[in-house]
Amino acid sequence: MAQGCLKCLKYTMCVANFLCFVCGVAVLGFGVYLMVQLNFAALTPSLANLNIPSMLLISGIVITCVSFLGFLGALKENRCLLMTFFLVIFILMLVELTAACLMLIYEAEIGKLVTEDLERGLKNATGTDNMSDWNTVQLTFKCCGVHNASDWGNHIPSSCCEENKCTSGKPDYEKGCLIKLKGWFEENFLTTGIAVIVLCIIEVLGMCFAMTLFCHISRSGLGYKL
Repeated sequence: MAQGCLKCLKYTMCVANFLCFVCGVAVLGFGVYLMVQLNFAALTPSLANLNIPSMLLISGIVITCVSFLGFLGALKENRCLLMTFFLVIFILMLVELTAACLMLIYEAEIGKLVTEDLERGLKNATGTDNMSDWNTVQLTFKCCGVHNASDWGNHIPSSCCEENKCTSGKPDYEKGCLIKLKGWFEENFLTTGIAVIVLCIIEVLGMCFAMTLFCHISRSGLGYKL
C-alpha cells in the first residue's frame, strides 16, 4: 500500500514538473524573442536590465531549472534532490513575498522613478532614429509622449497618429503613455492577482509533494539516501 502511494506520488510529481519545465522553456523562448525584437531599453535607460524581456528570461531560466530538479528528484527517488527542490521553492516564495511587500510599501517612490526614467528615455529618443520602442508602445496603447503629445516638442512621431500617419499635422493621440500604462495595469490588476495566487498555490503544492515523497522514501527505506 505504502509503495503504491509512493509510486502514485512519484509519477504525479514527475508529470507536474515536466509540465512546468515545458512552460519554463516557453517563457524562456518568449523572453529571448522579445529581447531580440523589442528590447524596450530606449523607454527606461536606467532600468534597462529590469525590462519585461529580461524578467521573462530570468523567470524562464528559474522555472526550467527548478522543475528539472523536482522531476529528476522524483524520478530517481533522490532525497537530496527532493530536499533541495523543497528549499529552493521555499526561498523563491520568500523572495516573491518580500518583493511584493516592498512594491506595496514603496509604490509612490517606484512610480516616481519609472516616470523620471520614461521622461529621460523620451528626451534621449527625441530627434533620433532610436524610436522603434516608443513607436511600438504609442501605437499599441494609442498614446503620445509620457504625459501628453507636447513632450515631443516639434518632433512628434507618426506613431502618435492613427495607422501611423499624421494627415492633419496634429497628433491623434493626446493622452500620455504613462496614464495609459497605469490604466492598463489597473484593468489587469485582478488577473495579475489571480495569477500570483495560482503561482503560490502551485509552489505550496510542490513543496508538499516533495516533502511527502521525501518522508515516504525515508520510511520505506527506498531510493537514494542523502
